[in-house]
Amino acid sequence: MHPILFSIGGINIYTYGVFIASAFFLGIGLAVKEAKREGIDPQKIVDISFYLLVAAIIGSRIFYVIINMRYFIGNPVEIIKIWEGGLVFYGGFIFAIIVAIYLFKKNNMPIWKTADLFAPSIPIGQMVGRLGCFFAGCCYGKPTTLPWGVTFSEPGSLAILNVPLHPTQLYSSLNGLIIFFILIIIRRYKRFDGQLIWTYLLLYPIGRFIIEFFRNDAERGFFLDTSLSTSQVISVILFIIAIIMLIRLKGARS
Repeated sequence: MHPILFSIGGINIYTYGVFIASAFFLGIGLAVKEAKREGIDPQKIVDISFYLLVAAIIGSRIFYVIINMRYFIGNPVEIIKIWEGGLVFYGGFIFAIIVAIYLFKKNNMPIWKTADLFAPSIPIGQMVGRLGCFFAGCCYGKPTTLPWGVTFSEPGSLAILNVPLHPTQLYSSLNGLIIFFILIIIRRYKRFDGQLIWTYLLLYPIGRFIIEFFRNDAERGFFLDTSLSTSQVISVILFIIAIIMLIRLKGARS
């Protein structure tokens, strides 16, 4: 669509980067608001959020590079060009979880209660961030004859040009928005710490698994010789773990 938002003095401002930044600040704003309501120091949430942002970017880029190792071996300079797209959510999320647990413990913050505080920020951030993917043309879908198919024509777009495609970026954005509202509703009736974050990890993999069938960016990687993408395999694993954790935490609360 419009991978470059505008240019200043020959410097391109990429739409993808603007949306990712907007997603982060929206998410952190919601987390800070909830921290005040829960009696948790908002400044700690701000500080931790920036560390998690860095962790997420590094993890998602590393995962993307690993999946597309053959390309990056021949084009090593391209590794740092994250503003052009090429971030795998699951890679960033897993690395951010590791960093988050470390920071929560370091700051003597209850892990599951604090994680729940961040939970709604993740899907609303995804909702905004995936719009950036749409404008950049990354994470594009398969050709379609459906009336809502989107045709990318901008030469700088990462999507296949001049062919109606499934707007899988928008599917993902809608998925994030739906999960966000579900978590907000559940938060009002929350029964135990960890309920929100693990509900997110239960719901997101379902939508991601389904949406992957409509995607056509083969560089996201496939699992061994199967027709399942790497993200679909991770989705199944996370879904199972989420069910187990929800049962365990609910049982521990009873």
